Amino acid sequence: MALAKTVDKWKTKQWFDVYPPKGISGEIIGSIPSSDEKNVLGRIIKVNLSWITNNPNHSFITVGLKVDNVSGNSANTDIDYLFQQYSYLHSFVKRRGDAVYTYDRVKDKEGKQVVLKLLITTRSKIARRAKTDLRKAVTDFVSSYVSGMTKEEFIKAIIASSFQQEGVKKIAPIAPVTKFEIKKVEF
Repeated sequence: MALAKTVDKWKTKQWFDVYPPKGISGEIIGSIPSSDEKNVLGRIIKVNLSWITNNPNHSFITVGLKVDNVSGNSANTDIDYLFQQYSYLHSFVKRRGDAVYTYDRVKDKEGKQVVLKLLITTRSKIARRAKTDLRKAVTDFVSSYVSGMTKEEFIKAIIASSFQQEGVKKIAPIAPVTKFEIKKVEF
C-alpha cells in the first residue's frame, strides 16, 4: 500500500516585502509569507515608529500598518493606528500634577473619521471646572486642526510633533500644561 505524498505548505508560500506609506519612508520594513496575494491584503503589521523614521525619539510609538495594495512581491501599507506605550505616557504624571484624558471623533479634510485619545498633564492640581474647560478647549482645537488636513498631512504633523506643540499653545492659558501627548490615533 502506497502512502499519498503530501506537499509542505511552507514550500508553496512566497515572501512579500512590506513597505511603509510613501510619505514616511521608502525602505523595506519587513517581509511576510503568504500562499496568495489575496491573503496579504488587509493584514495589520505592528511596527515601532523608530524603525521607520530612524529617529530614537519615536521609540515609544507603535504603528499599525495595514496592507492595502500588493503588486508583485511588494506589499504597500497605510497607517491604521498609532499609539504610545502606557508606561511612557504615565511617566509624565507626577505626584502633585493632574492628568486629563480626552476622546474625540472628528472628520478630516477628506471626510474620513479620525479617533483621537489624548493625555494632557498639568504642573499642579487643577479644579474640576478647569479640567472641563481644558477638555472643551482640546476638543475645539482638535476638530479645527484635523478638519483642515488630509490623513497624510496629519500623520506628518504628529511625527514632527507640530500637532502637540500647537495644542500646548492653545490650551496653556487655561492651566499650566506640561505635556500634550497622543495616547492613540485610529483612522
